[in-house]
Amino acid sequence: MLIYKILSALLEYPDKELFENLPAIRKLLDESVDSDVVEWAALKKFVSWLESGDPTEIQADYVKTFDMTPEHSLHLTHHLFGDDNDRNRGPALIDLGELYKDYGVKTVTNELPDYLPLVLEFVALLEDNEAREFLSDANKVLTVLADNLTKANSPYAPLVSIVKSRATPALIAA
Repeated sequence: MLIYKILSALLEYPDKELFENLPAIRKLLDESVDSDVVEWAALKKFVSWLESGDPTEIQADYVKTFDMTPEHSLHLTHHLFGDDNDRNRGPALIDLGELYKDYGVKTVTNELPDYLPLVLEFVALLEDNEAREFLSDANKVLTVLADNLTKANSPYAPLVSIVKSRATPALIAA
């Protein structure tokens, strides 16, 4: 699904490629029709922030937010097990990597399989109900991460809040 691809791109480190692709992302947001206008408005606002900001400052903010503050880590299992508890975290990472392989997904990144942008890339391949079901397993972690980013007044908080809001199984139509 398109929204997960966009969220994945926007939650990655804001490198030169992202800044070069902002016009294309803006165009996708302007042309896409989605049932949740609030989500699309939040994405457009975030893209506007990226477009109007100084890339170097945005990059520094990203590093400070996600790399220097453990409570904001985009590695989801960190929030469950921490970095030091490899006894439990390791098997969870292996299981997630195996799940990707079961779906035929080959990861071409040095990131761990629980890295939120990578998770979103995977979820983008799924049908909406299946995506929501998959993300629901991380609901508590996404809630903690979204709350931590909101408390820090991070511009990334609305992005994680969108993911969190989708981390519930879709209601089955009666």
